[in-house]
Amino acid sequence: MDEETLLLETETSMEEAVERMMADFAGVRTGKASPSLVDNMDIYVASYGTSMKLKSIAVVSTPDARSILIQPFDPSTLNDIKKAIAESKLNLNPIIDARSVRLPIPELSGERRKELCKYVKSLSEDTRVRIRGARKAGMDGIKKLKADNILTEDGVRQTEEKVQKLTDKYVKKVDELVTAKEKEIMTV
Repeated sequence: MDEETLLLETETSMEEAVERMMADFAGVRTGKASPSLVDNMDIYVASYGTSMKLKSIAVVSTPDARSILIQPFDPSTLNDIKKAIAESKLNLNPIIDARSVRLPIPELSGERRKELCKYVKSLSEDTRVRIRGARKAGMDGIKKLKADNILTEDGVRQTEEKVQKLTDKYVKKVDELVTAKEKEIMTV
């Protein structure tokens, strides 16, 4: 491994941590209906004698800002879908509506908005931990490159500075995303 590969792997790990956080953020309810609320929860439906992801057996859409519509490919799975959603962490009450399942999205109370902000902060802290883990792996890689005589003392210092700049860049990105999500949640 060389310096370029090390920096690329470190940045990729940090980018993946931020992308994972963004996917988790998409599943945080803000009072508006969004298919990502259901898609990112990885809801598994017990049907046909097996367990399948909801998005593989149904189409999820938002007909309006206050509801999510789930249309299964096979209408016989309606009750299985309803049961899976009721047992999920969504805290929504599914309603069977002809050949689909409707999820009404209630208004968020002030207390619930504050809870969601705390949850968003905990997700961001997990992401910062992952970024710091990628930084540590990068720094360990630098030490290995020095031990293998691939980097000089000056090269080590410069590469450590580059890894630190990457860390600062991604932590700043996390902070910006958290601020935007909190603003979105608190907007009535």
